[in-house]
Amino acid sequence: MIPRSWLYVPADDAPRLAKAAGRGADALIVDLEDGVAPSAKDGARANLRDFLADAPPSTWVRVTSDPAGLEFDLASCLQHNLAGIVLAKTEDPDQVATVAQRLTELPGALRGLMPLIETGRAVFTVADLAGVAGVTQLQVGEADLRADLGVTFGSEESELLLVRQRVVIVSSALNLLPPVAPVSVEFRDLDVFRASTEALARMGYVGRACIHPAQIDIAHEVFTPTAEEIDAARRLIAAADAAAAEGRGAFTDDSGRMVDEAVVRQARRILARGATSG
Repeated sequence: MIPRSWLYVPADDAPRLAKAAGRGADALIVDLEDGVAPSAKDGARANLRDFLADAPPSTWVRVTSDPAGLEFDLASCLQHNLAGIVLAKTEDPDQVATVAQRLTELPGALRGLMPLIETGRAVFTVADLAGVAGVTQLQVGEADLRADLGVTFGSEESELLLVRQRVVIVSSALNLLPPVAPVSVEFRDLDVFRASTEALARMGYVGRACIHPAQIDIAHEVFTPTAEEIDAARRLIAAADAAAAEGRGAFTDDSGRMVDEAVVRQARRILARGATSG
């Protein structure tokens, strides 16, 4: 299943962490990085170790890329219940490769590895980071990226459209899973959050990182195909199969639209998303 929602939860807040699995998110990202004050790191790592002993199967952990803290973070989260690592402020492909190697040493299924693109340098070299063996998908950390670039969002959030689309393109080119859409601080004005999420869906994102449980249902609604969309996709694929059986590569559908393989591929994407979202 490709998660539609990824809920960030700070590891230093034990009561909040205990409730996280019941919030309804498809995946959790337990945070050991900026969501935790330096003085609370040791306690957060201890909380994480306890949580991972009986964590949901879709639990990821965000770790620091600072060499001084990375090994401590990894030591606290490299357990059998770990689904994957989110590597914060990623800039060094060699460091990504080192973390990927550590993940392969865990028994059982391979774990995911998600570099966070949060600096101008990371945007510039994102293909190098994404091309490291073991990387499964990407995420843009826009708060840090805006600070690094000196960018301020307007109402349309258009200032980072190039970055958002670049990450989608690189992910497709390197056969990664679709990237995770960036977080939004809007959890009170949910209409704004919905509009932003719908815009990201149009760009090719299929799931979004969330900082508050109030955002989860909207992410699920936006990234789950409707029954009407699924039915239309099925009918289109059936018509394409019939046309192919007659030796026609392109045909006109019921609405008079010209359909070729590119249109059919989009329909297959809709069916695949519907199946993974249940």
